[in-house]
Amino acid sequence: MKSKFPIFDRSRLRVRPLAERAHDMDLGYLLSLDEPVQEDAKHLRQSLDLVASRLASRETSARILMMGAHVIKSGVSRHVIDLLRRGAFTHVAMNGAGAIHDFELARIGATTESVARYIRTGEFGLWDDTGILNEWAVDAARQGLGLGENFGRRIAEERFPHRDVSILANAYELDIPVTLHVGIGYDITHEHPNCSGAAYGEASYRDFLIYTKAVERLEAGVMVSLGSAIMGPEVYLKALSMARNIAHQEGRRIASFLTAVFDLVPIQGDVHRELPKSDPGYYFRPHKTILVRTVADGGQSLYVCGDHRVTVPALRRAVLERLPQAPE
Repeated sequence: MKSKFPIFDRSRLRVRPLAERAHDMDLGYLLSLDEPVQEDAKHLRQSLDLVASRLASRETSARILMMGAHVIKSGVSRHVIDLLRRGAFTHVAMNGAGAIHDFELARIGATTESVARYIRTGEFGLWDDTGILNEWAVDAARQGLGLGENFGRRIAEERFPHRDVSILANAYELDIPVTLHVGIGYDITHEHPNCSGAAYGEASYRDFLIYTKAVERLEAGVMVSLGSAIMGPEVYLKALSMARNIAHQEGRRIASFLTAVFDLVPIQGDVHRELPKSDPGYYFRPHKTILVRTVADGGQSLYVCGDHRVTVPALRRAVLERLPQAPE
């Protein structure tokens, strides 16, 4: 049946090479692992110690990291990668924008365009190189792979010049699943003429099921959300409901675990209590979903508020302090 509504003709678009784009971030902004960690307030240190003790323990079940794209733009990719190498996390989940920044850093050593600059001329997002991810999405769907696995595989196997700072590639080589949770229309790759919504839907949904399988092992585990205000809470909520549905049928519980949110938004009042709907803070999903509702039956939660360039290196340091034999 033919739709009665017209659609945008993507063949009319002009797509330019990524090398012609001005970038707001390059490799020089990435923090090195040996840079001094900024001193933390006492309350921040206590929270980091609790999270680190769970991440450093190999008795902990699933150790899940959900992260927003801004974490990569904060320049802490090396710290996330080092935590993966040391076994701190067993699963990483990102949104589509996170994959784009990771890809661009690995390919050309720079990322992040000025929206204010390029939206005026209709060039925002329309850079040829980044459209390669659309081809990889089709490839993932054809092979029955998730987006994260295939993106990481391609960055590693095609030996991108800066693949050492790619979370996707490093996780792939470490056999740690990275799942990409994509919303159609959210990402610049969806502007490109070669984008297949069907491929993204199939491969990203596979990633959702891979993620949900990891959540099935969350009992006695830990779930950390770094700067993910929408994707993290929403995907986690649905996956946990599915996992608990099965657990309930089997006479098990998924209730005793730790959730930790690292974000920039100050939370007023008790972080362990839900705000009233009359308070705008009620709609900050990490608070009500991750810190309150999903741990209400026996779990623990904590909130770490601060710049990711401070909190992520501090978290890594706290983990290293619990792994004294780990090589630097």
